[in-house]
Amino acid sequence: MKATEVGAVMTTDVVTVERGTPLKDVVRALGEHRVGGLPVTDKEDRVIGVVSTSDLARSRPRAARPDGTPLPWRVRLFSGMPGVSRARTAGDVMSVPAVTVGARAPVTEASWLMTGHGVERLPVVDDEERLVGIVTGGDLLRAVLRTDGDIERAVRRDVLGTTLWLTPRALAVAVEDGVVTLTGRLERRSDVDAAVRAASRIDGVVAVVDQLSHRVDDTTAARSAVEAGETVAGT
Repeated sequence: MKATEVGAVMTTDVVTVERGTPLKDVVRALGEHRVGGLPVTDKEDRVIGVVSTSDLARSRPRAARPDGTPLPWRVRLFSGMPGVSRARTAGDVMSVPAVTVGARAPVTEASWLMTGHGVERLPVVDDEERLVGIVTGGDLLRAVLRTDGDIERAVRRDVLGTTLWLTPRALAVAVEDGVVTLTGRLERRSDVDAAVRAASRIDGVVAVVDQLSHRVDDTTAARSAVEAGETVAGT
């Protein structure tokens, strides 16, 4: 069983800028494509930074109208007012190092990165760190918003079939609002644990209710063997 990878949900048509791209062209690209940030790439398509509207706003000091209200960041950026920043290119204002995610990473990893770094989009790179796409919070949300029917089919295929090597109807599987309930009898206690773990890793699963029983508790023997080994080692 394999979780959904970032490469399966990313957008491959990515607008980029280079280190030397003038800020006016950066602003134009942000506006035309209605995005909040752009990857900055080098000549080999490797991501060296990200420039966002927040970076542009931070590059200029606060300036205000006569009534005290602040000027829009675009006005401050190109107003030519005394004391303004001398930033002229994307490289002058970009955030570094760029936060990226691998195309083969699970969507959960991308979600953690976005949350941890407070960003809404991530450049996606291949095994050689070259840009291959971009993923947004919306892309990740669509990946995990699966219907109960989709989740049930995934459980029967990936948990019963792939993990336990059972027929799709060997256990009762019920899904309601993303909560999976597993009911039935398995041969070993370790199979029960494996089924619950595997079901919990499926995209869209909120929780797993374990109503499974087992014929043999093979975990007890395993624990006893471990404890016996520790006893011998400690004598």
